[in-house]
Amino acid sequence: MNFLTIGHRGIMGVEPENTLRSFVAAQEAGLDVIELDLHLSKDGALVVMHDTDLDRTTDGTGPIADRTVAELRALDAGRGEHVPVFEEVLDAVHVPLQAEIKDAQAARALAEVMNRRNLAGRVEVSSFHDDAIAEIARLAPGVRTALVASRYSPDVVERAVGVGASTVCLNIRRLTLEIVEQARKADLRIIGWVVNTQDHLRLVRALGLDGATTDYPEIKRTGRFTA
Repeated sequence: MNFLTIGHRGIMGVEPENTLRSFVAAQEAGLDVIELDLHLSKDGALVVMHDTDLDRTTDGTGPIADRTVAELRALDAGRGEHVPVFEEVLDAVHVPLQAEIKDAQAARALAEVMNRRNLAGRVEVSSFHDDAIAEIARLAPGVRTALVASRYSPDVVERAVGVGASTVCLNIRRLTLEIVEQARKADLRIIGWVVNTQDHLRLVRALGLDGATTDYPEIKRTGRFTA
């Protein structure tokens, strides 16, 4: 399998994160997959934002869940970009997506879109939460899932297997050869995040990972030549 480079919230080191501008730029830079984050608006729309609150990435304040999709789309998400809804992203780019969900409620909304648009082959669903992965797997037959972990121990492999995930997305700062070997024995794909420097890239290539999530498109160009 080729080494995958996954654009983190598009290419958030260059463009405003989780915006159409960032996603299109990631596609144009040749990244293999685009990662994004999903939350539900007050009226149940799947909006593409990372944080629970609006304050860091928009000119709004307060929880996403307190705003309707119309109110969210009126905000500036950076450089004049609006907060996109998930289906806008599906239409704006054609590369595969990795969609991170925060809870089981978002899983149910995402499953509806995936089933309606037959997205099992295009969208891998990731989450830090085992119950959210289990829920999307139940509701969207054939979906590929990934367990994401930041602070973890070797039991992260058991957790991933337990919820039927095919991939683990792991913080490289805590990654060990032991965990890599356990994941391989369980036939899991391993993605490292966030890989933004040549040292990071050399580490994940030396450990034999399947790919890297990055904020910068340069990792795509140099990743092909780093072993």
